[in-house]
Amino acid sequence: MRAGTLGTADIAFFVVSAAAPLTVMAGVAPLAILLGGIGAPVGYLLAGLTLAVFAVGFTAMSRHVRSGGAFYAYITRGLGRGAGMGAALLALIGYNGMEIGVYGLLGTATQDTVHALTGADIPWLPVSLAGLLLIGYGGYRSIDFGAKVLGVLLVAETGILVLLAAGVLLKGGAHGLSLTSFTPGNVFVPGLAVVLAFAFAAFTGFESTVIYRREARDPGRTVPRATYAAVGFLGLFYAFVVWIAIQAFGDAEVVAAAGEDPAELFFTAITFYVGGWAADLMHILIVTSVLASLLAFHNAINRYGLALAEEGILPKALARVHPRHGSPYVAGLAQTALGAVVVLAFAVAGADPYAQLLLWVNTPGMLGLMALQLLAALAVPLYFRRIRHSEGALRTVVVPVVAAVLLTAALVLVVAHLDRFTGASATVNAVLVVLVPAVFATGLLLARRLRRHRPEVYERFAAEPDADAEEPDSARPAT
Repeated sequence: MRAGTLGTADIAFFVVSAAAPLTVMAGVAPLAILLGGIGAPVGYLLAGLTLAVFAVGFTAMSRHVRSGGAFYAYITRGLGRGAGMGAALLALIGYNGMEIGVYGLLGTATQDTVHALTGADIPWLPVSLAGLLLIGYGGYRSIDFGAKVLGVLLVAETGILVLLAAGVLLKGGAHGLSLTSFTPGNVFVPGLAVVLAFAFAAFTGFESTVIYRREARDPGRTVPRATYAAVGFLGLFYAFVVWIAIQAFGDAEVVAAAGEDPAELFFTAITFYVGGWAADLMHILIVTSVLASLLAFHNAINRYGLALAEEGILPKALARVHPRHGSPYVAGLAQTALGAVVVLAFAVAGADPYAQLLLWVNTPGMLGLMALQLLAALAVPLYFRRIRHSEGALRTVVVPVVAAVLLTAALVLVVAHLDRFTGASATVNAVLVVLVPAVFATGLLLARRLRRHRPEVYERFAAEPDADAEEPDSARPAT
């Protein structure tokens, strides 16, 4: 691995790109406005604030836990090896679900873009398969190559939203600029719970900063800075862009406009305030936004695969690193092959690439990552109770407990409104939800089996990379 390669901005690019800001805004924000009214921007601020609270304990722990296992290493240190192995499987399912489902979105987004620009209709499957190959190549190359690509794509997708904002601000919106979106009467409405559910989903993957610890320059500083930069940028940018969309149509008219055609809300706004050429460019940049998200998740998955192969949980071949590029290329090839199998299976079954491949595969991934955030928040105070440290009680106990309460509420909100995400039947939604605890329980059973039959693998699980034997016994993961 290329140690000392990534700076704060590079890691932040990976995280923000995974969130796909343009796709989230153009594709999901209109629904948040439709269901939550003009107070929707505050929902994104509240979600960002909650995750910033989570980041306090999370980043404090990142200065002490140096393992490449990220989430599962943190959870192992605080909650024990059984919970850590459950978290490891949950992370694999979560990140794979978040990536593989998006190949369906890539196919449909490209279809929509080609139709909007040329009037032609193209099949989605060849596009998705071509995307698999392109993303596989991006993961095969060095991490600094990926950072440069994501930097360019992220600047482009945020740039088009900034261009829309400039047009709306210069023209003063539909009826003059208004801040009524932030008044309590417009925020605390029945639809706020749905907005919060959408908002939390829009941040999925922001915690993956710690996955790049091995390749970061001065990780003790770089990783926390990148985490705060990512969550701060996303929270403020999301809220600002949603507010801009409201101003573009007017407080009294925007909900009706979103209800009439939510998919076209942002394209209609940028056509009026900037020009038709900007709408065409936005169509193209949505496709590149999806590609950026895929590449960011692909790189995160590869590093989890590498870490678990080094642990002895996955086949050793997945731990191979390319001699020239320094990339976990075998793990990347395996992930690309898995993606191809899932995409082809949905295609053979005649499934819809958006309503089924994207939503059915993404949903357990999203829930899995939210559950990992909650487990990590619970692990923080338990970990710091067992080691000698100079961190204050506010960072190691009070704030993590508050974060755990807020993340529990967020997870409950998302599950309660899951039909808004999937559009599926109650039976399908129940299956998607049950997958998360089922995977975690499988990890617990795996831990029991390893403890009995492969105790050496069990004992070194989530060990520190240098000299775990030098740690005080109180700092070792509980059994």
